[in-house]
Amino acid sequence: MTESPKYSALLQQIDERSAAFRSAIATAPSLDAPVPSCPEWTLFDLVQHLGTGQRWWAAIVAAGPAEAPPAKDTAEAPREVEALLAWYAESSDLLLGALRKAGPERECWAWWRAGVSPANAWGVARRRVHEVLVHTYDAQLAADAVQPMPAGLAIDGVAEFLDTCNSTPAAWPHKAATVHYHATEGRSWLLSLNGTGAWPAPLTDDAAPASVSATGTAEELLLFIWGRLTLNDLRIEGDKQVFEHLIAWEPEE
Repeated sequence: MTESPKYSALLQQIDERSAAFRSAIATAPSLDAPVPSCPEWTLFDLVQHLGTGQRWWAAIVAAGPAEAPPAKDTAEAPREVEALLAWYAESSDLLLGALRKAGPERECWAWWRAGVSPANAWGVARRRVHEVLVHTYDAQLAADAVQPMPAGLAIDGVAEFLDTCNSTPAAWPHKAATVHYHATEGRSWLLSLNGTGAWPAPLTDDAAPASVSATGTAEELLLFIWGRLTLNDLRIEGDKQVFEHLIAWEPEE
């Protein structure tokens, strides 16, 4: 893993990004507005998804160590704007309350437990920060009011995605490859893909040559790995097919 954000900072960022998310929803023309970056979703669907996720992870953290997560509450959120925003604010408060009560080291179920990120409240907090960060972009895009992401948060977002979503002991089913990511803010990362799985690491001077590399701002890289931008939006050098394979890969552990 790269530098570890402090737990208190993660909780503050969940709160701040959730406020930005609510602001984007409040200024949108309609809850029925389509979300361009989430095909077939409306803004209402986006709020329902994120709020339900906050409530589910609050229950997961509260449950502590477990072999399986608690059932997800599938009740529909209210469809009137003010009530929906209040429901989402409550969802975030439930998550923050559970995380504060648990403390960073409390273990819990997590779908990434076989990877690099820890299966504990700290790992959940970090994952939820970036879930809210990217979905705030989605909401702002739908409202035609996209705001720049905080650069430091976007940088950690790239590292978190590699630590969580691109971290697995499942064997890479293609020729071994090394992927480099370069943020114009001065940070870089390495992802190794081979028979032992996919493993991220900071990019050092003695790292293996890249099979392929992607360069852009940290925000652009984050939006790319989350599927919001394409290869055409970044400067790509090397074998683009590695990225195509990585985007399509659904590892089974």
